[in-house]
Formats: sequence, C-alpha cells, structure tokens
Amino acid sequence: MSSRTLPLLFLGLGGEMLYILDQRLRAQSIPPDKARKVMNDIITTMFNKKFLEELFKPQELYSKKALRTVFDRLAHASIMRLNQASMDKLYDLMTMACKYQVLLCPRPKDLLLVSFNHMDAIKDLVKEAPPILSQVDDTYRQLIEIYTPLSSGEFQLIRQTLLIFFQDMHIRVSIFLKDKVQNSNGRFVLPTSGPVPHGTQVPSLIRLFRCNGEESRRFQFQSGGTYSSALRPGSLEMFGDRVIKLGTNMYSVSRPVETHMSGTSKNSAQNTKVNTTPNPLAKEELNMLARLMGGLEGQKPGSADSGFRVNLFATDEEEEEALMSRPDELSYGVLNIQATKVQPNPNPTDYRLTPDP
Repeated sequence: MSSRTLPLLFLGLGGEMLYILDQRLRAQSIPPDKARKVMNDIITTMFNKKFLEELFKPQELYSKKALRTVFDRLAHASIMRLNQASMDKLYDLMTMACKYQVLLCPRPKDLLLVSFNHMDAIKDLVKEAPPILSQVDDTYRQLIEIYTPLSSGEFQLIRQTLLIFFQDMHIRVSIFLKDKVQNSNGRFVLPTSGPVPHGTQVPSLIRLFRCNGEESRRFQFQSGGTYSSALRPGSLEMFGDRVIKLGTNMYSVSRPVETHMSGTSKNSAQNTKVNTTPNPLAKEELNMLARLMGGLEGQKPGSADSGFRVNLFATDEEEEEALMSRPDELSYGVLNIQATKVQPNPNPTDYRLTPDP
C-alpha cells in the first residue's frame, strides 16, 4: 500500500463532486450568486491550508466510511444542503467516476495528469476569485513537488492501492451505461482499441534474441484490437496540455446525473458489504480524521434563511424512495465526530475527538 495515495484520491473525488454539484445547481436554476457562493465556499474549504497540510502527509488510505465523512462535511461547507439519499447518490457518482479513471489510465504516472485535469477545471470555476485561485495554485505546486519525482514503480503502487479501494464498488451509472463503457452488472468495459500508452509500441510483433543480444527471428500476430501509436505525453506543469481526457467534466445540464441501485446481484452485494471486523487501527484512523476535520471547522454554514436544498433526483418522491430502498451493504454511514483544539495547545495540529452536537 502506498502512503502517497490519499491526496490524489481526495482531489479526484473532490473534482467529481464539484462537477456534479455544478451541474445540479444549473439544472435546478439556482440563482447565479447563490450557486457561485456554494462553489466558492466548498473550494475554499477543500483547499484550506491546514487541511492540505494534514492531507499531504504520508499516511495510509482511509476507510470508505472515513472518506465519506470528509466529503459530507465538504458538501455542507456552504449554504447548500443535501438530504441523505442525495448525498449517497453524490458519493456513488464520485467514486464510480474515479474508479473508471483509475482503470482506464494508460500509464500509472498518468494518474497525475488525471489529477491535473480535475485541478484545471476547479481553477476555471474560481477564476474570478483571486484569493481562492491562490489556494489552488499552492496545491498545484505541492503536487508537482511531491509527485513528479516519483518513479514508475511508485506510481504503480499508488494505482494498486486505488484499485484495492475501489474493487468492490459496482454501482451502475446511467452515463457509463449509455456510453457502453459499463455492463449491467456495474463492471467497466476495458477498451481494446485506441492509442497505446506513451513509451510502448502497437502490439503485433514478437522478436526473439540470441544470448549475445542479436535479433534472431520475428513473428507477427493478431492483437485482437485496433490500436494506434501512442499520443505525446501530457504536461505535468502548472499550465499545459494534459492530452488525456480522463478527469475532465463529463456532465452538462442536458446530461443528468443518475445511478441505478436496483437489480444488484447477490454476489455483488456480498462483495460490496462493509467489513464489520474490528479494526485495530480504527482509533488511529479516527485521530487522523479528527485532524483533517480540524481543518474544516473554519468554514461556517450560512443561516437557515439563506440556505437551500439541492436534490440529485428528479423529484422529492424519487429521493425518498431511493433512501428507503438503498441496500444496507451500500451504506457506509458517517462518523459523527468533531475536532476541537486541546487547550493549551503548543501543537497547532493536535486535536481531540468529541461527539457531534
């Protein structure tokens, strides 16, 4: 397991969350000033300096429940509110989109390009807010400083860690089903065509070599796919062409966000079921999560009068039905904790767990 996985996972899930919320705010005709406030507040909280200091420390990947708690706090960092069913749907869409991106990433190192695609889109959302833009730029610099020196083997370990995290998630998403990149059982379809990864050749040739390194024979074979030469490598600078499209926004007002929870197979449900075995590292994970939550406490929600609710379903009835029919094995729940600073506190990142009010 890689100790450098969490920041890339957080930025991927956070980017997808912002894409979805932006689509729903526009689809529900939320006034532009309120929609802009919601996006700015969430991005400000997401790129909070203390929060990112904790996030970028080398550490094990958090559990699904712990990450769900972080994003529940993030989604409610402004005047917008989501009911539980809509929050469940939002998290499902986020996780399945990120799983798709990790599976289809041409090379392990291209995971960084996927993160930069998310960052580029986030930067565009706050281009008229210089203070928030500065926070995003600082995160670019951290990504470049920490991840560009890593070897291909280290990126492969990050990819394996992400695949282990996503391996039991098979939720059907309408966009993926319509594009025929996901089967009815929720599993993704890997392509057998298109450009090969940078640094590789189109498969069709086997070469045999003698002990002295001289080529002795060649064999041609049918690859079973329609492959083309590799594209040029994407830019790993703060500005540049990322080349790959994974991590860009796939939603629009006319392309709704939908998931399908019905018809989950028995085997899939068993595989997806949350592990209830006591975790000896649970206390340590909660303490790390408390420190992360400490970075989120600075953002206060708006008043009840200015707040509004966003529905990720077509109607309130559909939302209520989704809440009642959601399988227990797909419910990760939220950890009800609050991080409060210990007083006196010589260490600004020392926090204590207390129950939520």
